[in-house]
Amino acid sequence: MLLVIRPCGEAVCLYDEALDLGALGTVAIKRASHVEPDASGQWLADLAPSGGPILGPFPLRSQALAAEAAWLQEHVLQ
Repeated sequence: MLLVIRPCGEAVCLYDEALDLGALGTVAIKRASHVEPDASGQWLADLAPSGGPILGPFPLRSQALAAEAAWLQEHVLQ
C-alpha cells in the first residue's frame, strides 16, 4: 500500500484494507474512478472523477484495475 503524506499533513492513498486508516485520524473516502464493462464486455477504467482519461478497453477486469491503480499512483499520489 502506497501512503503519501502531503506537506499539509494530509495522508492520501488508494484504499486498501491492509492498514487501519482510522488509526491516522479522521478518514474521508471518495471515489477516484470507475471500472465498468462496456457494451461488448470489455473493461474500461474511467478516471474522470480524478481529472483523468478513460483507459482501455481491456479484455480482463484485472487489467483495467491494474491500469487504474498505475494511473492514480502516477498522477494523484505523486
